[in-house]
Amino acid sequence: MTDPFTLAMVAIVALSIAGIPVGLAMMSGSFLYLILSGFDPSIASEQLLQGLFNGYTLLAIPLFILAADIMNIGSLADRLLRFCQALVGRFRGGLGHVNVFSSVIFSGMSGSAVADAVGMGKIIINMMTKDGKYPPSYAAAITAATATIGPIIPPSIPMVLYALVSDQSVGYLFAAGMAPGLLMAAVMAFMNWVMARRRGFPVDEAVPLRELPKITWEALPALMLPVILLGGIYGGIVTPTEAAAVAAAYALVISVLLYRSVTFRAFWETLISGARSAGAIGVLIGGSLTFNYVITREDVPNALAAFLQGMDLSQTGFLIAINILILLLGCILEGGAILLIVVPILIPAVQAMGIDLVHFGVIVVVNAMLGLITPPYGLLLFITASITRQPMGAIVRDIWPFIVALLVALGIITFVPDFVLFLPRLLGYQG
Repeated sequence: MTDPFTLAMVAIVALSIAGIPVGLAMMSGSFLYLILSGFDPSIASEQLLQGLFNGYTLLAIPLFILAADIMNIGSLADRLLRFCQALVGRFRGGLGHVNVFSSVIFSGMSGSAVADAVGMGKIIINMMTKDGKYPPSYAAAITAATATIGPIIPPSIPMVLYALVSDQSVGYLFAAGMAPGLLMAAVMAFMNWVMARRRGFPVDEAVPLRELPKITWEALPALMLPVILLGGIYGGIVTPTEAAAVAAAYALVISVLLYRSVTFRAFWETLISGARSAGAIGVLIGGSLTFNYVITREDVPNALAAFLQGMDLSQTGFLIAINILILLLGCILEGGAILLIVVPILIPAVQAMGIDLVHFGVIVVVNAMLGLITPPYGLLLFITASITRQPMGAIVRDIWPFIVALLVALGIITFVPDFVLFLPRLLGYQG
């Protein structure tokens, strides 16, 4: 007779393939396991409630989503793009550089790759494709690629999810993402420069330097948001969750009172949209909390740790294997599912190999973001394809150079831990 754990896994996979949300599939599989194993099914509810009751940090997720949505309906994105264009638009492939630079700035506000692609992405794609300056497929590809910076530079919703399963400090994880995020931006800017020279992309008309102070002044309230956000966290004034609330409130105040660009109807629709997004993530978290009880009962993490130790891998070999595993999983699984299902199983093995958990968190999140631009799942590819109405094949052909550049950055992030941990250590991290 097949054991309950195997049947539960089969049920989760089958339901997911059938189109059931992964969170609901995990809940259903967990209930099946408890019933077949003779446990009280109410244990699942108990695990769910305990996990949410102790997960104060999780409140940051809907608040960061709300902040990003408010910035998208206000004129913040337009002002930020004008600022970026004034700074880097004058170079060869200038609007591509604007795309990269604007993602770096917006990532310090939203914490979400999807918010970056949907909000700033729509505007910059229209700018790039206007008058045939750039092929729509290239505009879609670079927009999808640069959106992966969003959850790496703090704040970061995936980092919050990783903190939940690894019991690490959100503040230190945020700090650890800063240098890797800037590295990702640098390699993509370099690749855009190479592609611009190879394909003869235009040099845009330079914004006169005398206009730069005015453009900077108009964008300053928006530019101050990351400063307030990160300054509050690392200054010990607010927790990451409180910082998310401050970000949402600040975005609303400057959009309504200063820029006067948000109507009540638009704000109401934003609340509804944000609630739906937060609810979808909440279902995924709920499913992971119940399923994690199942894998703990089955002692899967320790069994996997023993198996990997038995393979006698070096730390370098182990990290290569983990990168390959998560990159492959990213082709078929959503990033949140990887963080909440796969990572808890790997953590005991990571600790046994002597790998720092904050460093490992950055590796995992970068891998998960790469999954957003790799087929067949590639959520960011689908988003930019819907914006540009370009065939997926054309976008995939144009995004491969950026994937290669990001893989180079991933190698540095993986094998030079001091590069990742330098800033957290300056802030007091002992790892």
